[in-house]
Amino acid sequence: MTLVHRVLSPQPIGSLDEYVERRGGAGLEVARQVEPEALIDELEAAGLRGRGGSGFPTHRKWRAVAENRSAFLRATVVVNGAEGEPGTFKDRTILRNDPYQVIEGALIAAIAVGADEVVIGLKASFGPVVTRVRDAVDEIVAAGWSTGIALAVHEGPDHYLFGEETALLESIDGRRPFPRLAPPFRRGVRQVIDGDGGDDEASRSAANAELAGPDDDTVAPPALVDNVETLANVPRIISRGGRWFRTEGTAESPGTIVCTITGATTRAGVGEVIMGTTLREAIELIGGGPVGTIAAVLPGVSNALIPAAQLDTPLTYEDLAAIGSGLGSAGFIVIATDEDPVAVVAGASRFLAVESCGQCTPCKDDGLEIAATLARLGRNDVDDETMAHLERRITTVNEGARCYLATQQQVVAQSLFTSFPDAVAAHRDGRAEAVEPALVAELSDLDGTVAVLDERHRDKQPDWSYDPTTSGRAPVDAAARESQTDGT
Repeated sequence: MTLVHRVLSPQPIGSLDEYVERRGGAGLEVARQVEPEALIDELEAAGLRGRGGSGFPTHRKWRAVAENRSAFLRATVVVNGAEGEPGTFKDRTILRNDPYQVIEGALIAAIAVGADEVVIGLKASFGPVVTRVRDAVDEIVAAGWSTGIALAVHEGPDHYLFGEETALLESIDGRRPFPRLAPPFRRGVRQVIDGDGGDDEASRSAANAELAGPDDDTVAPPALVDNVETLANVPRIISRGGRWFRTEGTAESPGTIVCTITGATTRAGVGEVIMGTTLREAIELIGGGPVGTIAAVLPGVSNALIPAAQLDTPLTYEDLAAIGSGLGSAGFIVIATDEDPVAVVAGASRFLAVESCGQCTPCKDDGLEIAATLARLGRNDVDDETMAHLERRITTVNEGARCYLATQQQVVAQSLFTSFPDAVAAHRDGRAEAVEPALVAELSDLDGTVAVLDERHRDKQPDWSYDPTTSGRAPVDAAARESQTDGT
């Protein structure tokens, strides 16, 4: 197996003119010559699945938005470039190398679902990437590619939940990134209500973002939210056809996948491989192989640990699901045998507990308890009652959850007990060396071949502040208090 270059160009494309020289724009040209439904049909033929984490069939998402379009207001296409999953840097790499294909894919999506606006959501802290995308937008607008479709870049906060698609919509409309119950195809970007909305709770609260219907002129129309890598695949599918896309990959997971490899490897890196390449091969190709012996791989904080015995699992949605884990955003943190899996999972649990917004009480409170108890386990400071309490909290943490974060907490924590029972027992009995939670955090950068973690997360409090001590309030409660104080 070798690295491939369908969406991850080996060399940065410096300008729109250079992009056109490489056949860029062909997909958009085709899109303007066919019926919108034909574009969705071509995606269905291709079998493209979302590359942001869930692997949801792209054509089904596009069709849902098209079928729920408003009779009064046009839809919006949102490019999700928030990229906050620990161990993942592929979207920023794609945008650094070639933002034009992503914007072209978003414009094709707008034609398919009847949108008149494309918003690219990025974290403000992605400075150079934000500049690169803004420059590309200016070039595309100047070239007339976006006529009739507004193009905008939204710079959002660093919080992990900014990448959750409904929380991203909240942020674009000027509110905190707190997930909604209403999915994007039933509630779009903007909250449109009677009156000016200045003092109405619905104008600032995700909890009051109600379902929208196609015949309702008082609420926002649907929005299509797709990941950077997903949209980067669209132009070539439309210009070359779904059958071409399926020439690589497997029947259920066609195409390629852009992976990030970090942790106990010779180097950190981002590379594109054909779907069906094994995890072991990806670690060799992109990471240069392990340093020492691999104990496990943590696929971000969204899926279960992958023990060393399963390294030959193909990188497909179906194969990783079959072993009880998942492909996620294809960010793989390699853990060596001289690292303590209890410390790693305690760090992942802390990350999720801190980043929970607190709209769902079990997610925040049980999550913090799970993280604290796993930290105590690492210090050999637990008894049978404490462990029984931990196991109960793991089963209740996702009760009534409106987004997937609480389930992530559950899945990652449970995988420690499933895959490393001996390590758990050694800490429980006091036989293991005491350890503190490892830092599991977002990647700030890939500096050459070195992964740079966001060290600030060590000091981030559960209320999302960086104060010496936490206020004791969940972020959603703190936001409500601030709103009452400032009168908004």
